[in-house]
Amino acid sequence: MFKDPETTAIITTARIMNRMEPILSVWHDEEDGMWQFLGESGPDESDAVIVGLQEIVKLDHSVNEVATLPLGWVAWREKKGLPWNIQKQLG
Repeated sequence: MFKDPETTAIITTARIMNRMEPILSVWHDEEDGMWQFLGESGPDESDAVIVGLQEIVKLDHSVNEVATLPLGWVAWREKKGLPWNIQKQLG
């Protein structure tokens, strides 16, 4: 569903990849087009990992619902299974 190739490098956390946390926010950075998929712990450089886009989609198919998220926007949800909310990133 994403326009980016399946092998596009994205940022996420080891906690998400190890299924310790669900994906609760998706960021599509305006400056470089990078995707970030974060959980309830939020961004933590010590836990950050880079994986291919196909790995995150395989882990949680519901991220396809925000595949058209524009550059500079963020999607978030309170918990897995709830609808995504979207808005332009602030400041």
